[in-house]
Amino acid sequence: MIDRKITLALILALVVESAGVFAWAGSTGERLKEVELRVALHADAAERLARVEVKLELAAAALARIERKLERS
Repeated sequence: MIDRKITLALILALVVESAGVFAWAGSTGERLKEVELRVALHADAAERLARVEVKLELAAAALARIERKLERS
């Protein structure tokens, strides 16, 4: 009789632990999906920022040329 109670309690404990592990794994999967989505959105922004930096460098170079021409005259 004692063995049967211990066995049932052990099985119940394993079921409860397994349910907790599956719930934790599911929530971790959802958080990972959210992070991947945010990274994908920011990757596009990083590319656009690089383009803006290049355009600013070109504009600064053009401004420097204009300033040199104005100083000569």
